Amino acid sequence: MLRSYVFLALLVTACSGPPPRATTATPATTPPSTLAAVTLSPTAIPTTSPTALVRYVAIGASDTVGVGASDPATGSWPARVATLLPPGSAFVNVGVSGSIALQARTAQLPGALAQRPTVVSIWLAVNDMNATIEPASFGSDLGAIVDALVSGTAAKIFVGNVPDLRSVPAYKDADKVALFKVIGAYNAAIAAIVAKYPGRVFAVDLFTGSADLVSTITVSGDGFHPSDAGYQLIADRFAAAMRSAGIPLR
Repeated sequence: MLRSYVFLALLVTACSGPPPRATTATPATTPPSTLAAVTLSPTAIPTTSPTALVRYVAIGASDTVGVGASDPATGSWPARVATLLPPGSAFVNVGVSGSIALQARTAQLPGALAQRPTVVSIWLAVNDMNATIEPASFGSDLGAIVDALVSGTAAKIFVGNVPDLRSVPAYKDADKVALFKVIGAYNAAIAAIVAKYPGRVFAVDLFTGSADLVSTITVSGDGFHPSDAGYQLIADRFAAAMRSAGIPLR
């Protein structure tokens, strides 16, 4: 049982980041005039134009918000991906710091569906893992998010898995064998969800070759969240997966 891995629960506060943003939508980046971009709270959901060339919505937690970046609004990995969207596209970030998959299902999914997205990114897992939520429960909640997006939109959906976190400073006192088993179980749950929808849902592999993602350069000063360099590497992984699936990124 994963609940035996009590050490992970101690790290919940490390990943929760700042409180959710204010209810008024604010710019998430400084985009070209042809790219609409906003970061928002669950209670402030502006609707992007249905005629936008690509309508990109990001679902996630503190790393989707950009905690650890020098400027979270422009430095988060989704904001970096959004700068690659073609002119006439739109970007909405519904991520909320501290979210587990269940919370994202209830608080972020409705706003994401309202955007009628053509591209969705999802990166959730580490908060669930730190809270010792069983992989099956995590998979059920993440799967419900993906199911709703597949049935309720025409979007291509990109789901990130969990990097090998054993060398991340926040896990220095963790049982590394137990941690590796938990990561493997979560990644298996993510892979099973992706496999249900070939051609619609795509894995973004952050585990393979993840040493660069967890180096001293790519982890921020809090010892947990990515740094600017780390966010760029994550953005590169998501962008590569999107391009491979036919998303016209620049």
